[in-house]
Amino acid sequence: MGKTGQSTVDVHTPTEDKVAVPFEESDHGVPSVDQKKAEEIPDRGSWKGKFDFLLSCVGYAIGLGNVWRFPYLCGKNGGGAFLIPYFLTLVFAGIPLFFLETSLGQFTSVGGLGVWKLIPMMKGVGLAAVVLSFWLNIYYIIIIAWALYYLFNSFGSELPWQSCDNPWNTAKCFSNYSLTDTTNLTSAVTEFWERNMHQLTDGLDQPGELRWPLVGTLALAWVLVYFSIWKGVEWTGKVVYFSATYPYFMLFILFFRGVTLPGAIDGILFYITPDFNKLVSSEVWLDAATQIFFSYGLGLGSLIALGSYNNYNNDVYKDSIIVCCINSCTSMFAGFVIFSIVGFMSYITKKPVKELAASGPGLAFLAYPQAVTQLPMSSLWAILFFSMLMMLGLDSQFCTVEGFITALIDEFPLVLRKRKKVFILVVCLVSFLIGFSNITQGGLYVFKLFDYYSASGMCLLFLVFFETVSIAWLYGAERFYKDIEDMIGYRPCAWWKLCWMFFTPLICLSVFTFSAIEMTPLTLGSYVYPMWGQVVGWFMALSSMVLIPGYAIYMFCTSKGSLKQRWRKMTTSREDSRPAGHEVISNTMGEASV
Repeated sequence: MGKTGQSTVDVHTPTEDKVAVPFEESDHGVPSVDQKKAEEIPDRGSWKGKFDFLLSCVGYAIGLGNVWRFPYLCGKNGGGAFLIPYFLTLVFAGIPLFFLETSLGQFTSVGGLGVWKLIPMMKGVGLAAVVLSFWLNIYYIIIIAWALYYLFNSFGSELPWQSCDNPWNTAKCFSNYSLTDTTNLTSAVTEFWERNMHQLTDGLDQPGELRWPLVGTLALAWVLVYFSIWKGVEWTGKVVYFSATYPYFMLFILFFRGVTLPGAIDGILFYITPDFNKLVSSEVWLDAATQIFFSYGLGLGSLIALGSYNNYNNDVYKDSIIVCCINSCTSMFAGFVIFSIVGFMSYITKKPVKELAASGPGLAFLAYPQAVTQLPMSSLWAILFFSMLMMLGLDSQFCTVEGFITALIDEFPLVLRKRKKVFILVVCLVSFLIGFSNITQGGLYVFKLFDYYSASGMCLLFLVFFETVSIAWLYGAERFYKDIEDMIGYRPCAWWKLCWMFFTPLICLSVFTFSAIEMTPLTLGSYVYPMWGQVVGWFMALSSMVLIPGYAIYMFCTSKGSLKQRWRKMTTSREDSRPAGHEVISNTMGEASV
């Protein structure tokens, strides 16, 4: 709202908030152009159930990284001692950023692009988040397609990676994991991964043919995503009641099975025994910080989108704390599940736990499948594990897609909101087709390229740094705290404001710098990516990063007036920065606060 020259008053009723309009602007019942447009735009929807938002955030934040990355990092970096840098990073950066993004969404009730009406020159942060989520949507779902492939292959009396009697196996195949010397041999599990599912070629320059079984599982994954979000958040809020809770049932079942296996205690002790000498290594602190940023899904605009569907007076502060606690507790609990299995494999193979601990796809598609072959009713345990893996990935995927969709629909509501189902279908179809590059015979090389560059830690850290600085320093941390107080009815702990202003940006900048210094050429096993492949990767990385300074420069060049006038236009909140119904209008003359 601008200067009106008239006094205005708070107008709030229990059912709706209305914007007070100066008497001289009244049109005696004649609808304005803006009112007609508003009537033409369908309602964007909101969460209906009490726990819809909470479970959506839990489903989004708790994904594959909690199961296949955190336990490995904990075991590798000093066991229980790793929790010290992990929780310090959580308190100084993870929770503050999670709270910041969900609060931004709830305050503005728009997606990841619209929120930057608060600081127009920083809209590049929103654009970068849209590009990042676009890349992530393409390759993250490939993991779900792999999980579905393994899941379907688990329905049988014997698992196909259980023996070496299959057409794809070589003479070097072995399935007796008690062998002491396997130097020139390849396990049956590895051959299923490389020679059956992928039919892996020798490099990035040999894409080979499409793997049609993976085309089928990828199509199924996208169908599941589409029908999870096609009807809007009211429908998604119902879906997450199953998708967010199912992995917990599976984790508990796998936990009780795991801890009863011989050797499980050795794996668990390796996981929790602290080695404080590790804390002097910078790599440990870097791993802790990157794990927080990865597992909480920060910087992608999805948390902003999920928060934007909240009621304006929802206690987003309490919800954020709850979700962050659940996330980290899930990570630690998953460690007991994973390391009980690793301890069992150590018992079978007579190899040390440290040698068997794996991360990422190596854990999910090699180490665990190998372990279940040694269990009675191995097919059952494989079905439970891969169904859990599929659901963990699925709700993270459709929440990321929801964030991407919400950002664009809120940016172009007249064009897209009426055609939301068609638009979601187009996005899913385009992403599915681009994803074909990841499911050829050489698709694993492309997947690794996407994973390393397109939505990597460096891109996210770069984005989150500017996001935090924008709100804390350009919009104003104290000003945003007052906005939060207006929403939830009380003032949150001052700690989070300090983090936004100082600690969080410092951590983001430090980790970004260390990541850049320690970045090495991309490899996959013994294969080193060619220079042209790394150049393609850097183009994907820069496709999001350049938008932040690029948009600020673009806005400066296209704005009119003196330097001071341009700067004011670039940093002053737009009049419609807060959605109708959320205005807090003071009894003051002159310029109303935004």
